[in-house]
Amino acid sequence: MTGTRCMWRMACLSMLLAMTCLHGQAPRAEAEEPRVTAATAVEGAAEETAAPAQTAGEGDDAEALAKQLSNPLASLISLPFQLNYDTGFGPDDEGYRYALNIQPVAPFQLNEDWNLISRTILPVIWQNDIGPVTGHQSGLGDVVQSLFFSPSRPTSGGVTWGAGPVFLIPTGTDPLLGSQKWGAGPTGVVLVQAGPWTYGALANHLWSFAGSSGRSEVSASLIQPFVSYTTPTAWTYSLSTESSYDWKSEDWSVPINMAVSKLTAFGDQRVSLQLGLRYWASTPDSGPGGLGARFAMTFLFPTG
Repeated sequence: MTGTRCMWRMACLSMLLAMTCLHGQAPRAEAEEPRVTAATAVEGAAEETAAPAQTAGEGDDAEALAKQLSNPLASLISLPFQLNYDTGFGPDDEGYRYALNIQPVAPFQLNEDWNLISRTILPVIWQNDIGPVTGHQSGLGDVVQSLFFSPSRPTSGGVTWGAGPVFLIPTGTDPLLGSQKWGAGPTGVVLVQAGPWTYGALANHLWSFAGSSGRSEVSASLIQPFVSYTTPTAWTYSLSTESSYDWKSEDWSVPINMAVSKLTAFGDQRVSLQLGLRYWASTPDSGPGGLGARFAMTFLFPTG
C-alpha cells in the first residue's frame, strides 16, 4: 500500500467519524497469537477527559476548560471517540490498522474528600495483513476498565493524583482482535497543573488470571509521561509517549504522540477536536512502524 493510499483511507474514516458524531492500543495482535499490551488501557489518556463545569465560550472560562482536558482525573462526564491509524505491520511492513476507541468517562463523588473516576475503553478495530497470511479482520477488541480513587482537591503543593484497579475484559470478536483472557492489575496517575502547563505520568500493569488455556498469559506494563500547553484561546499542544512492555515476549512498544486540540461548541454542545501524529520509536518485529495518525472528538457534559 502506498503512503498516499494509506493517508486517503485515514482522511475518509476521520470525515465519516466526524459526521456521525455531529448527527448523533487496542490490544496488539500478532500473526498466530496476539498479546495484549497495557497501551490499550490509556491510549490518549491525557487528551480525552474533561473538567469541572465551565463555560466553553470566550476568554478565561474556555481556557480553563481546555486546560482541564489534559487532566485524566477531571470531574466531568465526557464521551471521546478516538480514531488511530497505524501501518507497517507484518513481515513485509504492508499491514495496517484502524482502531476507533470509544472511551466514556464518568466521575462519582464518594464524599467531600474523595472522587471515583471510571474510564472505559472499547476498541472497534479494522485491520489487514498484520501478520503472515492473516488477511482482514474487523470487530471489537478487548475492553479495558480503569477505576481511579482520587482526592477531591490537589495537595498543598498542587499535585493531583489517583490510583485504583484496571481490568481486562475479553470482548474481542476475533482471535486476532483480542487476548481471550481476563486480567487485572493496579493503575495510577499523578500530575501538576501550573499556569498554562500540565505535566505528569500515568502507569498500569495487567496480569491475566483466567480465560482460554490455549492462549499465552498476559503480563504487560505501561508508562505514559505527558506534557501539554494551553493558550488563552483554548488551543492545547501536547506531547506524550505510551510506552508498553510485554513481559512474556520481552518486547517494547514506544509511540511518541504529538497533537493539537481546540475546544469549541456546536450550538450548546461543547466539543474538543484533536489532530495528531505519532512516531513509533520502538516496536516488536511484526508491530507497527513509521508514522501513524490520530483524530479525536470528545463530547463534554457538565454535571453542575
